[in-house]
Amino acid sequence: MARYRSPSPLGRRTALGILGAGLSAPFIRPSLAQAAWPEQTTIPDSLKGTGEVRIAGYGGTMQEAQQKAYYDSFEKLSGIKVLAFPGASPTKVKAMVETGNVEWDMAQLSRGSIMNLMKTGDYFEKIDYSLVDDGVGKEYRFEYGLEMLVWAQVLAYRTDAFKGAAPTGWADFWDTKKFPGDRAMFGTSGGGWPEMEFALMAAGVPADKLYPLDIDKALASYGKIKKDVVKWWDTGAVPIQLLTDREVTMTTVWNGRMAALQAAGVPAAIAWNQGLLKRDAWGIPKGAKNKVNAMKFAAFSTMAIPQARIAFAIPYGSVNNASNEYIPPDRLAGLPSAPEIKKKLVNYDYDWWIANREAVIPKFNKWLLS
Repeated sequence: MARYRSPSPLGRRTALGILGAGLSAPFIRPSLAQAAWPEQTTIPDSLKGTGEVRIAGYGGTMQEAQQKAYYDSFEKLSGIKVLAFPGASPTKVKAMVETGNVEWDMAQLSRGSIMNLMKTGDYFEKIDYSLVDDGVGKEYRFEYGLEMLVWAQVLAYRTDAFKGAAPTGWADFWDTKKFPGDRAMFGTSGGGWPEMEFALMAAGVPADKLYPLDIDKALASYGKIKKDVVKWWDTGAVPIQLLTDREVTMTTVWNGRMAALQAAGVPAAIAWNQGLLKRDAWGIPKGAKNKVNAMKFAAFSTMAIPQARIAFAIPYGSVNNASNEYIPPDRLAGLPSAPEIKKKLVNYDYDWWIANREAVIPKFNKWLLS
C-alpha cells in the first residue's frame, strides 16, 4: 500500500466557509490546499496525443476539484490541453447534436441521463474500452458512457434529536414514535425520480429484492409517513439547510453535502445502511470534434491514482478497485466506495428507471397531490 499522510482536518472558520459555498453548489468546496496527494507520474503511450479536449462539468467547486485531481495531470502527461466548461446537461447535449454544433467533447452526466437520451436518438459515441484500466469494475461500464464518480443517497439525521438513539435504516425513518420529528425527502419538482426504494425497504422488502419496484406497495408505504414529510426537496442545498435550522430531525440527502455540515459543527450524521449507490458518468456527444482525445481523458480519469485524487478533494468514491490503496484510511472511511460502506448500499438500477420512469413519475405526482 502506498503511504500518504492523512489530510489535515479543517478548522471551524474554514468549515463554515465551506458550508456557505456548499449550499449553492452540488458539491462541497474541495480542500485543494491539502498536501500529500498521490501523484500520477506516467501514463500509457495510448493516452498521449496533441490538441485539446473540451469537457463540460458542473462548474464551481466540482470543477476546482477536477482541475487539481486530473485536468492538470492529464495535460502534463498526455500533451492534450483540457478546456473546462460549466453547465453540463443532457438538454444541452441534445441541442448540440441535433444542430450539428457540438461544442463539447465530453460531458459529466448520469448514466440515466445518457441512457434516456439514447432511447430517443443517437446522441453519444460508443466508449473505447480498450483504453480503460482493468481496475474499473464491470458495473461501471456501459456502451455509451463510462461511470467515473460514486456517490450515495442516504439517510441523515440530527444526532441531538433522539436522546442518544440512532436510526439505522428506513424502517426507523418511518418510525415517528421512536424517532419523532419532521422529515424531508427527495421529490420530482426538479425532474428527479422519487425514492421508491426507500419506501419499499421501510415496508420490509429486502434490498436484494427491490427491482422490479412494486409501485403500488411503495406508494402505500409512502402514505404512512406523508404527513410527517414537510419538504419534498429537489436541490442538494435544501436538506442540509433543514438539518442546520432544526426544521427536520431526519432527511434523505446526497452524502457529499454532509461533510461540510459536519465540519461546521452541526450535530448530524449519516446512516449508510440501505442507501442508494449512484454514479456520474462521462458521455461523449455524437460528432464531438475531439472524440479520440475525449476517450483518452475518460480512460486517464478512471485510472487508480486520478480516482484517488478526486476522493481527496470531495467525499465521493472511486470506480477503480485499486484506488483504495492510495487513500488514507481515515479519508476512505467516509467514502461510499469504501468496502465496509459499499456493502451496506443498494446499487441503483438505472436500467429499470429508464424503462419505467414515464409510468412511475405521473403516478407518484398524482399520489403526492392527493
